Amino acid sequence: MPIINRSLLPCVLFGGLTGCQCLQPEPTQPLPVHPVVTTNEDHIPVQRYGRYTLVELRPQADQKDLFLQTIDVDFPGAWVTTVADALRYVLLRSGYRLCESTVNTSDFQTLPLPAAHQKLGPLVLRDAVQVLIGPAWSIQVDEKLREICLVPSVVPSIHQALQAPASAEAR
Repeated sequence: MPIINRSLLPCVLFGGLTGCQCLQPEPTQPLPVHPVVTTNEDHIPVQRYGRYTLVELRPQADQKDLFLQTIDVDFPGAWVTTVADALRYVLLRSGYRLCESTVNTSDFQTLPLPAAHQKLGPLVLRDAVQVLIGPAWSIQVDEKLREICLVPSVVPSIHQALQAPASAEAR
């Protein structure tokens, strides 16, 4: 079967009947091809997931840094009664654990969990741990062992700040 040029089709069909003069289409110059240069940083691999969804094939930020994962916790009142219990409960499925020096700290074993902390979130894990331990403690993370150690903060407490001027005046 012969191949017919589509631009000539009307002239072939109607040319003999109406006597129209068909002009040959001028050949167009091919457009210059500019290769798209992508670097590894700009290239984001994607895969079709379903009919209308494209999914990026790279880990999310909270998968790279586990301390950035979002948590939403409602503590069971019967099981979580102290700050230490709440810390263990928050870290249960996070990939982290409390280091041994923190677990043996008697301060957290006896502190009752405030009612304001019965429900936390949605929060980033780092902020949730800081809320539970309060401003008197700082977080030190050992990424190699995935341990969280709590050390006393260098920020003076309110009691120390109130006593400092009185002791300075006594001198």
